[in-house]
Parts: sequence; C-alpha cells; structure tokens
Amino acid sequence: MANDETKTTKLDPDSPDSTSDNPVDYSEKDLETQSASLPSRKDNQIHRTVTAQDWSGPSDPENPQNWSLIKRIYNTIIPALFAFIVTFGTSVYTPGVPDVTLQFHVSTTVALLPLSLYTLGLAFGPVLAAPISETFGRRIVYLISLPLCAFFTLGSGFSQTFASLAICRFFAGFFGSPVLAVGGGTNVDLWAPIYRAVATSFFLLAPFLGPAMGPFIGGFASMNKGWRWTQWPILFIAVPSYIFAMGASETYKKIILQKRSKKLNIPPPPKMTPSGIAGIRFLLTVTLFRPLSMLGTEPIVLAFSSYTALNFAILFGFFDAFPIVFEGIYGFNSGEAGLTFLAIGLGCIFGVITVIITDRLTYRKEHHTSHREGRGGVVAPEHRLYPAMLGSLGLPIGLFWFAWTSRRDVHWISPVLAAIPFAWGNLCVFCSAALYLVDVYGPLNGASALAANGLLRYIGGAVFPLFTIQMYDRLGIAWATSLLGFLSLAMLPIPWVLFKYGSQIRLKSNYDTIKA
Repeated sequence: MANDETKTTKLDPDSPDSTSDNPVDYSEKDLETQSASLPSRKDNQIHRTVTAQDWSGPSDPENPQNWSLIKRIYNTIIPALFAFIVTFGTSVYTPGVPDVTLQFHVSTTVALLPLSLYTLGLAFGPVLAAPISETFGRRIVYLISLPLCAFFTLGSGFSQTFASLAICRFFAGFFGSPVLAVGGGTNVDLWAPIYRAVATSFFLLAPFLGPAMGPFIGGFASMNKGWRWTQWPILFIAVPSYIFAMGASETYKKIILQKRSKKLNIPPPPKMTPSGIAGIRFLLTVTLFRPLSMLGTEPIVLAFSSYTALNFAILFGFFDAFPIVFEGIYGFNSGEAGLTFLAIGLGCIFGVITVIITDRLTYRKEHHTSHREGRGGVVAPEHRLYPAMLGSLGLPIGLFWFAWTSRRDVHWISPVLAAIPFAWGNLCVFCSAALYLVDVYGPLNGASALAANGLLRYIGGAVFPLFTIQMYDRLGIAWATSLLGFLSLAMLPIPWVLFKYGSQIRLKSNYDTIKA
C-alpha cells in the first residue's frame, strides 16, 4: 500500500459529508489507515480516496476552505495585520521630514527620498515572494519577511548618515513587500469565490489604513521625540503581531498536499512548475516579465493599473499636501495635521462597507442564479465592477472639494471632510480592480495582472511625493489639487466602459480569460 497513489476511507452516502460541501472531521488515524468505516449500513457504503494528487473531494478536511470559520478568520487576519504594519511604515516617516532636513542638511525633496525608496521597495514584493512561497509555502513568507523588515527599520532609526537612512528604508520596504504579494493568495486559499469579496475587502482595507494612520502617530512622535521616533512605532506594532502570527497554518494547496504525501508515503502532487533554472525563469515570467507584457498588450490590465496607480499616487501626494494646507493655512502643528489623515481611514472603512453591500446585492445573486440555471456558479466578472463605478464618482468630488475649500475663510473641517469621498472612491476602485482581474484571467495569469497593477501603483506612490511640493508652490493649492481632479475625471469612464464592453474586450485577449 505504501506505493499506491491513494488511500481510502468508507463513507455513508446518507451522511451529510457524502452529499454536501460541509467539512468532514477526519482524524489523523483515519488518514493513516487503509480504510476506516463510519457508522452506517454495511450494504450501502461507498469509498472516498485520500490522495496527494488533489483534494480528496469537496469536503477534504485539509482544504483550507473547509477549515472552521474561526481558523479561517484567524489566518485571514494575519496577512491583513502584516500588510497594515508594512504600509504604516510608508507614511509614519513623513512628519519627521523637517527634522531630517535640519539634522542631515538636505532639502525637503531629498528628505522625502526615504519615503519614496521605501515605497519603491514595496513594488518588488511579487518578485521576492514568488520563489519562496512556491517552494516553501505562504506561512514562511510571513514569518521571514516581517522580521527582516523590522531589522532594517531598526537600522533606519539608528542611522547616523542620510545615506544609511535611505538605504535602510529601501530594504525595509523591500523585505516587507512579500506580505502584500502573498496576502491575496492566502485569501484565495481560504475563501470560496462567493465569499471572497468580503475577505478581500477587509484584507485590502489594511494597506489603505496603514498610510492613513502613519501621519497621525508619526506626527505626535516626531513633535515630542524627534524623527527617529517615527520608526519605533513600526516595531512596537510588529513584535506583538509577529507573536500573534506564530500559530498560523499553511494554506497553499501544493505544500499541504506535499506534506500529506510524505505523511502517508504516497506519491506527491504533480509539479505545476518546472524546477531548477527553468523554475526560476518561470517565476520571473509570472512576477516580472509577464506583468510588463500585460501592461503593453492587455487593455484591461493597462486601464485598471493606470487608474489605481493614479489614485495611489494622489494618496501619497497628500502626505505633502496635507501639511501644506493644515500647517500652512490653518496653523496646525505636525501632530494635529496628522490627525486629519484619519478622515482617509474613515473613507476607507466606508469603502469596505460599500464593497460588501454591493457584493451581496449583485454578485452573490448572480452566483445563485448561475447555480439554479446549471452554469456551475460561473458569473461574468463585470459584476465585480459596481463598487468601482460608484467609487469613480467619489474621487473627483473629493479632490475638487478639497481644492476649493482649503483657504483661511473656510473652516478647516471642510477640507478634512473632502478626504472622505476620495478615500472611499479609492478603496472601492481598488477592490473592484483586484477582484475583476483575478476573475478575468484566472489564478495564474491573474497573479501576473495583479503584479502589474502593484508595480505601477507603488512606482506612482514613490514618484509623486517628490514633486508634489513644487507643484503646489507653483500652481497653488486650488489649481494643483484641481489638476489631480481633472486627471481623475479622465480616468472615471474606465470601470463604466469595462462594465459595458468588458466581455467583448476579453474575447480579444492574448491570454485565457473567463468565458461568461
């Protein structure tokens, strides 16, 4: 039996497990014996195979989607928490920029380089994460990535030269980036498509809340303790979060099946990727070469990636614009100016609520209809675009509102409130983009599409702060922000056009796309 591809357990066809997708509570002993009978009528028994070639069936207990709800939620929280920490590290530095300029005798633009370099490091997440997760699984990515990020964050805080500060910040972002790349895959592992929008929304909330909370905490830290204390809060959050994550389970199907094959001494799952040099070439293709190719050849990828990159760049530009408005016009100190970023966090929370509500009212109804009509639950991916269509309206509203109320004769609460519809629209568009790209291109090519999206997004976020101050100095607050509003208006039709013509565009794709 040691060399057989499968082992079997007997199941009663009248039991819930034999006819439904509910999890079965296999014990370890069940998996290790050749056959074990559940209490049932002996003349009405069937066999279920236990194999490492694939899941043993829809109710395989080792399939993460069949884990208990508590266990799935716990393993969903971990990547979200890590993503919050890593993205919190981007903006928490910005309130310390004036101190950095004084200590290292550099210009404000140069002092912003550690922000840009950290953000640029985040763009390389898929390239770094793919070979590790493919070989060792997703859990090890979380457990290795965050300590390395924390180590270079520690180096940033103790830096005695500007060069060492910039270098440490880049590597902190670089080694923190894999958690952002792998987190989406963990959610796919844990949640069936019908529930995925909710889980994905909460996961994507984290990397938007991180930048919103950074200036708030960093502002008070730098004001009272100096710029070095903008780095220590990252560590204060990272250490207990890492301890919390020690109980994380592996969710990657390939690794789970490999462990099963060793445990039961049965053949391992078939290799989905080549090994050796060919394997490295394959992973680079998926995470770097193919994303670049898709940006040039796939209108859907280019359009949505450009849209989310612009929104993300504007968000990072606000790290410069908010101090100009609230410190320069309204006389706030750095801590008080940081508090205004909480409006962005509030807008993001409203965005998650919007995505969940539209998912329940639209996508889930289509999913149930598909099952009733015998289409196997297949739903046209354009039904993922409702939040983006709504959010596309909030972005220019927020920007023009902010542009023309940021003046002394208007109360400061008005530009603060203007950030809410912008942040709401930003999250709605991004959640729709992530879900839509994966639905259109499938897991493998969808990963490349998301990598392309992330590459443009973080490059935009890295570059924008370097010229935001100059733009606001030359154009003024009203017209500089209005320029961003006009760019947002130019992008507004993208989700609406894809909703109407997406099915036709998909047919012309060079890649396999969903047929729905």
